Amino acid sequence: MDEADRQERFQHIYKDHYLRILGYALRRAHSSDDAADVVAETFLTAWRRLDDLPPDNEAALWLYGVARRMLANYHREERRRSRLAGRLRQDISQLVEVTQPAVSEDLEAVVEALGQLRDKDREILGLVAWEGLSHAEVGKVLDCSPNAAKIRLHRARRRLAARLAKASLLVKPGEATGHTGGRRVPARPAMEEDQ
Repeated sequence: MDEADRQERFQHIYKDHYLRILGYALRRAHSSDDAADVVAETFLTAWRRLDDLPPDNEAALWLYGVARRMLANYHREERRRSRLAGRLRQDISQLVEVTQPAVSEDLEAVVEALGQLRDKDREILGLVAWEGLSHAEVGKVLDCSPNAAKIRLHRARRRLAARLAKASLLVKPGEATGHTGGRRVPARPAMEEDQ
């Protein structure tokens, strides 16, 4: 089969089966993004193994089988990440207990506020605060521009400051920047102009 025939066959298979495979993935994945990844991987596998694909209706079953294996790998990876995150949380809490025998209420509120953030926000805050990376370095780690890293950091800081304010642990931010300057101010009633 020459290249033109391969492309025509793949396009035919994609057109005939895309919606069925997408529906299958959407009903089984945790999010539409995950389902889209499963569908993309399924059809990438179909393209790579086009010569192994059975004809006509059998192709749909083959694609379902590939999508099922992709979903199984995805769920297995999710469970592995969840177990690892649980172990890390346990290890960190044990480390905090060892290094900080008396945890202040403020620190507990900060830890809780961090825990309420999205993983992406915690990641970028950690890269800057704990790893000491610059915007350019964070950009390289996250595969984005330094400016995008700066914007993401700014938004993560604002979300953290909002969570801390809800916990009555007010942080004195710079003018709408979310930067704390390393200073905490005592809790006080929030006023409209502070929002």
